[in-house]
Amino acid sequence: VGEQVLLKCSFKSSSPITDSLLVDWTYRPLSGGPMETIFHYQSVPHPTTAGRFKDRISWLGNVANGDASIAILSPELGDNGTFICSVKNPPDV
Repeated sequence: VGEQVLLKCSFKSSSPITDSLLVDWTYRPLSGGPMETIFHYQSVPHPTTAGRFKDRISWLGNVANGDASIAILSPELGDNGTFICSVKNPPDV
């Protein structure tokens, strides 16, 4: 609680990295419920503009190096849950 949390995501692709590469981070609370997209990357970072993580996610990734990591600022106990990183680099997924 209170210290920045790094959520690491590494990927490999057999296709060249292009502007078509998509990164989506989704989150489901520990208490259950639907998954929600909390971060999107396509050429530039697009942090969520609503919900519990609004203004608290920063992009730490470097897609050229196979890194799609993010950080959560000022984490709270209520942020516990499942975080999923999804990378699509057409035609590779």
